Amino acid sequence: MFSFTLLSKMVERMVSLSVGIMLSTALLHALPEAFESGADTHKLFATLLGGLLAFFMLEKLAILRHSHHHEGDGHHHAHGHDAREAGKSGWMILIGDGMHNFTDGILIAAAFLANPELGIITGLAIIAHEIPQEIGDFIVLLNAGFSRRRAYIFNLLCSLMAVAGGLIGYYTLDQASGLIPYVLVFASSGFLYIAVSDLMPQMQRRATVRESVPQVLLIGVGVLLVVFLTGAH
Repeated sequence: MFSFTLLSKMVERMVSLSVGIMLSTALLHALPEAFESGADTHKLFATLLGGLLAFFMLEKLAILRHSHHHEGDGHHHAHGHDAREAGKSGWMILIGDGMHNFTDGILIAAAFLANPELGIITGLAIIAHEIPQEIGDFIVLLNAGFSRRRAYIFNLLCSLMAVAGGLIGYYTLDQASGLIPYVLVFASSGFLYIAVSDLMPQMQRRATVRESVPQVLLIGVGVLLVVFLTGAH
C-alpha cells in the first residue's frame, strides 16, 4: 500500500532506489548464497553468463518487436525514454523476480521440513528482504509503463511463484534443492542486467547536480535497506 500510494507518485526518483535494491539483492544476498552452497563455481559463473545473455536476447527481441510495430507508420519516434520502449524492462523484472520467489519457496519448504521453528524464522527473514525488493520491482513496472493496478496484479502473480516453489520443494526436495544455487544466479543475472542496462542509463540522461545528488542518495538507501534486512537474520 505504501508503494501504491506514496511512492508511485515519485516514480522517476524511486528508480534510483530500485537500482540500489536490485544491485545489492543480487550482489550481497542472492549470489553469495549461491556460491556458498558448495555448487560448482564454474557452472555457477556459466549460469550467470547465460542469464545475462538470455536477458540481452529478451531485450533485443522486445526492441525488434517495438521497431517492427512502428516501421513505416509515418511518425518520428524520439530516442529518449518512452513507456513502450521501457516496457521491456518490466517483463524482464517479472521473469527475474518470479524465479527468485520460486527459490524462496523452496528454501522455506526445506526449513520447515528440517524444523518448524526454523521454517518460521526463515519465512520471516525472507519476508524482510522481500519487502524492499518488491517495492523496487513495483517502481520498475510503473517506470516501464504499467498502470498501478496492472503492476500490482503482475507483482502479486509473481509472488505466487513462492507458493509453487514451496509445494515443489516439499514434494521433491532431494532433487529441487540442488537447483537452488543455479536459479538464484539466473534470477540475479536479471536484476543486474536490468539495473545496469536499463535503469542506470535512464538516470544518466538527467546528469545535473540537482538530479544526481538525490539519485546517489537513493541508491545508497536501497543498498542500506537490503544490507540491514538481510544482515538481521
